[in-house]
Amino acid sequence: MTSSLFSRFARLIVGLALYGFALSMMVRAALGIDPWTVFAQGLAARTGLGIGLLTIIVGGGVLLLWIPLKQRPGVGTVLNVLMLGPVLELGLWLLPPMPTIWAQIGLFAGGLVLLAVASGIYIGARLGPGPRDGLMTGIHDRTGWPIWVGRTGVEASVLLAGWLLGGNVGLGTLAFALLIGPLCSITLPLFGARPQPAIRPANSTSAARTNSAVPAP
Repeated sequence: MTSSLFSRFARLIVGLALYGFALSMMVRAALGIDPWTVFAQGLAARTGLGIGLLTIIVGGGVLLLWIPLKQRPGVGTVLNVLMLGPVLELGLWLLPPMPTIWAQIGLFAGGLVLLAVASGIYIGARLGPGPRDGLMTGIHDRTGWPIWVGRTGVEASVLLAGWLLGGNVGLGTLAFALLIGPLCSITLPLFGARPQPAIRPANSTSAARTNSAVPAP
């Protein structure tokens, strides 16, 4: 492994670890979370399985959807699926419940900012997109729909399903939806990163249009 590749791999690991811990901060804040974590949390409420394990299972299920969309994962995609769940569980084990609403707000805000920073770090490694980002670009490639249309449709459906299953939807969910894009527009350039398209056949003409996607591992 060359020093450059080793550096990118180390950056990927650090970024994903920070991303998973940021998720645990927002979950522990109990003010509402992002759509995919709402879905995993709802499944956890119904099945009794840990949210970390279900994050892995959901990520793996999303990755399977890449097959009919003819997307190919990178090493970063696979590690994304495998790492976020265990780090999320570790963070929940380390972080106690917040005693006051102000502590909850502070923890959520810190988690949201950390998540944006982590996105810049791991995306800048350029070793493959998160499984959910690849799903969005794959839908775009196969249907021609704008990325924001596919993303909005998928995440709204996931959010509704998670809420119906008992996931925590609240003001934090709204704050995430409104703020993660602007925050990532700052952190991605700061770390020399941009959203990475999934690996696709050489004759694809849409790769240049995927950079508008907000990262969603």
